[in-house]
Amino acid sequence: MSNGTVQHKIADQVSTVTFYHPQSNSLPGALLRELAATIEAAGNDPGSRVIILQSEGEKAFCAGASFDELVAINDMETGKVFFSGFAAVINAMRKAPKFVIARVQGKAVGGGVGLASAADYAIAHESASVKLSELAVGIGPFVVGPAVERKIGTAAFGSLSINATEWQSAKWAADRGLYAEVHTSIEGVNEAVTKLANKLAASNPEAMLELKRVLWQGTDHWDQLLLDRAMISGRLVLSDFTRAAIAKFKGK
Repeated sequence: MSNGTVQHKIADQVSTVTFYHPQSNSLPGALLRELAATIEAAGNDPGSRVIILQSEGEKAFCAGASFDELVAINDMETGKVFFSGFAAVINAMRKAPKFVIARVQGKAVGGGVGLASAADYAIAHESASVKLSELAVGIGPFVVGPAVERKIGTAAFGSLSINATEWQSAKWAADRGLYAEVHTSIEGVNEAVTKLANKLAASNPEAMLELKRVLWQGTDHWDQLLLDRAMISGRLVLSDFTRAAIAKFKGK
């Protein structure tokens, strides 16, 4: 269990993809690759019509990329591979021929905000505050940026990126379109997710596919764009400034 898990199950034409990592559901590279492959497989499975993306537990939804792997980067190629992990997951969600519902039960940091943004519909608990912390360690939310900016707009993305040490509430996120619904209990979140998933499972698959294409129109270049963004982060993480910032962060 120390390396984390990704599970996929199908019931009543609903695919549920669940990821877990003991460090606040953070996602190391291997787990990101498995998650991307699992979402792609769920999208292509004829036995389901909708995908639920969730993490285990009732605390953090996702703490972002693995900090242990971040501090171990020592060359450009390793950095590119590391930062392209979330690119693979976001693109898998974008290209899945089915709607993706995100169940966000707790705080989302960095890449976790990217996952919620890349979902077609996010249902959150009131504890699901958000933070893009990348600038605080000398990098920037470059890979997840296109998904977040598309969802909440340039101004809100800019403020979230620049004020990198402050949490914004679930209400803040909902007011800006990141969350479609916010509930006061986990039971309410679960009921809302199940209700919507069942509605979509009974809907016309062809109509849903066409609507998804409309909603994601103009993002066909993201396969290359997100890799280009990963290279920016891979370069910055090798700078003396970023290494010093990471060392300071680790020392806290």
